[in-house]
Amino acid sequence: MTIRQAREDEVQVIWEIRNVAISCQCVGHYSPEDLEIWTNGETTTQFIDGVADSFYVVTLDDCVVGTGAIHLESGRIDAIFVHPHPMRTGIGRQIMSHLENLALDARLTQLSLESTLNAVTFYRAQGFVGDSVAKYVSPKGISLECIPMIKNLLRTDDMSNPTLKRDGAKARRPLYLTLKVTVNPERE
Repeated sequence: MTIRQAREDEVQVIWEIRNVAISCQCVGHYSPEDLEIWTNGETTTQFIDGVADSFYVVTLDDCVVGTGAIHLESGRIDAIFVHPHPMRTGIGRQIMSHLENLALDARLTQLSLESTLNAVTFYRAQGFVGDSVAKYVSPKGISLECIPMIKNLLRTDDMSNPTLKRDGAKARRPLYLTLKVTVNPERE
């Protein structure tokens, strides 16, 4: 598995992965009419520009099987899509980890996204929080329920916390200790 920046000539395959992932994973969470509008039609100029600026792809055997985008000016995560064939094999986790490392390298302290209703559990497992239902208005004009979510990033090169260390571009989580306290009843 390789993760790399998307190329402009991959716009169509990224669009197709987006559409098949939406069609397969969002059924039961959104109406068939909304899914039809959401996945029909050609790529938009906004989508094409986004691929060139902020998209990354996951490849297996030189085939694109997953996508993700990060806007490093804002910390916004977008377009996490995995083709249904290799879904549930860790590809989504890998792209999220890659995007988070890019955010850490850019010295961001928070990530944000708007989760589809079916993906909330996945994002919570990645450390995102959020429960309130909001409306996402797609560039195609449909209004869909979503869950705005955020994740605060721990910067491991923060010298104000001497227990944290930096290991290249990969962040280590802080170590938490559990202390066992025994109370001597004779001293009370």
